[in-house]
Amino acid sequence: MLLYKEEEKIYEERLELAESRILELLSELSEKIEKAGSGAGSEDSGGRDEFLRYFRSQFSFCNVCSKLNKYLRSGSAMADSLEEMREFNRGLYEERLPENYDVSWLNPVMCHENLGEYGQLLCVLAAELRAQIAACYERRAQELVMRMELLLEVYGVFENAWAEGEKGPKAAEIQEILYWYVSDYSEVVVERRVRQQVDPAEDFCTKIVMEADLSDNRFLYAYGEYVTGQEEKMADYLRALPEEKIQLIADTYTEGYRIGFVLGRKDLSKKKTVNIRYHIGFERIIRAAVKNFEKMGLKPVIYRQAVSILENKGIERIGVFGAAANKQFDYDHKEDIGLVLDKKLVKRKLELLKSSFENNKEWAYVHAGPAVMEIFGEADFTPENKECAVKLSEKQQKLSVEYASGGGQITNEYIKGEERSFTIIAFPVPDIGERFEEIFDETIRINTLDYNLYRDIQQKIIDALDEAEYCIIKGMGENRTDLKVMLHKLADRAHQTNFENCVADVNIPVGEVFTSPVLAGTEGTLHVTKVFLNELQYENLELTFRDGMVADYSCTNFAAEAENKKLIKDTVLFHHDSLPIGEFAIGTNTTAYVAAKQLQIEEKLPILIAEKMGPHFAVGDTCYSHAEDVAVYNPDGKEIIARDNEKSIVRKEHPEQAYFNCHTDITIPYDELGEVSAVREDGSVITIIEEGRFVLPGCEALNEPFQSGR
Repeated sequence: MLLYKEEEKIYEERLELAESRILELLSELSEKIEKAGSGAGSEDSGGRDEFLRYFRSQFSFCNVCSKLNKYLRSGSAMADSLEEMREFNRGLYEERLPENYDVSWLNPVMCHENLGEYGQLLCVLAAELRAQIAACYERRAQELVMRMELLLEVYGVFENAWAEGEKGPKAAEIQEILYWYVSDYSEVVVERRVRQQVDPAEDFCTKIVMEADLSDNRFLYAYGEYVTGQEEKMADYLRALPEEKIQLIADTYTEGYRIGFVLGRKDLSKKKTVNIRYHIGFERIIRAAVKNFEKMGLKPVIYRQAVSILENKGIERIGVFGAAANKQFDYDHKEDIGLVLDKKLVKRKLELLKSSFENNKEWAYVHAGPAVMEIFGEADFTPENKECAVKLSEKQQKLSVEYASGGGQITNEYIKGEERSFTIIAFPVPDIGERFEEIFDETIRINTLDYNLYRDIQQKIIDALDEAEYCIIKGMGENRTDLKVMLHKLADRAHQTNFENCVADVNIPVGEVFTSPVLAGTEGTLHVTKVFLNELQYENLELTFRDGMVADYSCTNFAAEAENKKLIKDTVLFHHDSLPIGEFAIGTNTTAYVAAKQLQIEEKLPILIAEKMGPHFAVGDTCYSHAEDVAVYNPDGKEIIARDNEKSIVRKEHPEQAYFNCHTDITIPYDELGEVSAVREDGSVITIIEEGRFVLPGCEALNEPFQSGR
């Protein structure tokens, strides 16, 4: 198959034909709707008025994209004023904004009420057409063609049915068109996504970061992502910071990445690329980070978040992303693939993924892994469940798990887990409130705390935990947590340990010790009164474990228990019937906890920081997923032997059963924490934390922020 960039000229003629036909139909539909509105010819419409309005809207959007594509290719777009860019950007996303969404064809309710049995199908089609925005900005003519031709094909089927006096085509016929669209064009998109993941020649975003004039906010609009005042304020704020502060942030970010390879005893010199992920507005820091990575011999690979059903678009934003125009729109369409997902499609997509990695294996083998800059402070969002939105059936949920598992195995075959690493750091955005600048400075302080101080204190905690057979974790006040967590037996305590001493490397900031628990015998209830996970807020999230596996779950987000369970299964269990406890950790960053309390941002913090502010438990894979055979050592030289559990240990014989391809951390904050204790085989107890304070000798410094307020 030709690379898509080489196919551009081939598709130019097809694009012109599609654009011409869309213009004709747009004119015809406008005329028909105008006649119907005036009463002339309305008796001949056969109840098709809403469908005509729907298709006119979609053709109109395609026409906008056609003009946008030509304009961007002309090279004159950056001559627009900032105000013109703002206005045009808002226009591209206007119909999905909250104030317009109720009457938008992107809204499943609107489509269901007005288009009946075709509602889901045509709503998904409308959402998929919006992926043309990214295609325009990245100059991908082929992906414009295939979406415009999809719309023309669907409309043609309706037109033929109407010509024969029918109300419309069979819904199954439309569904089949969508199925073959996904099946056929997955080849194009899977190949592109793999290439963007590993090949630095795919440099659309990199060029913006490294070549744009960052003194002028017009560069923010070069991506084609939705941009708000927040992104502009972020760029303004970073522009005003002294160079040494920008460099400090970039150095913390990239040095954490490098140290991850050192502590993991992995050879960074063999690697040539690093995947950088960030929110638009942070380019000044990212530019400095790219220069740091280049000194390590790493070129950046940067790709935007998934925007299409062909890219497995879900609720998570992975890559480069702008503002969410409407998180409810994202939530409504997170399972659109359910219209077409079947066993045959899963098999085809896995074959395409394998083929694409094989085509790009030279770059895949030298890819070092992701360096992620997360954000926090965005406006709260609690989703509304809509019955008319597409939802995966129970069978499809299992297929989704099968695809994630198979995809993870294929990715790990080419980007080997035992040879790659990562790092994650997080910073606030202006939406967090009036104290944004103070919070940003405090976040820098938290992200650069004394490595040696935490290393030494955490070693004392690990020494105590290594005496234990199991740990007891209990909540206090309204927190109902009551857990028993089993630990691996150490054969040689002089040289082995269960817990990793986590300082500021892959997970920034400092502040946790963690292990992969033994599943057998791990049991009880994990409860948090409020927590943010994967950009969603959960009220009274409660998980019950038996032998380390989730046996039951609930929350109080919705009045109906069935809706609460579905929310958790979709977004915490990721469609699995159950998940194991993949990690038990004790967070030690009391400085971050106290700062969050003082600044009143506890509910805004990302899990990356929140997990350091109390004990936390991850459901899903262990922290050593796909790299269990790589020996890992603490700074004291002891090997961390708790890299497996009863699920991951079967990876060589049954890899499809070993991994769940998810890992979600859930933290109990100190003010809800009654006890964390280590219990020896003889029943004697070493108390680590009691009523939210560290009581283990040698950990007194961790309580100082509670007393000093800093």
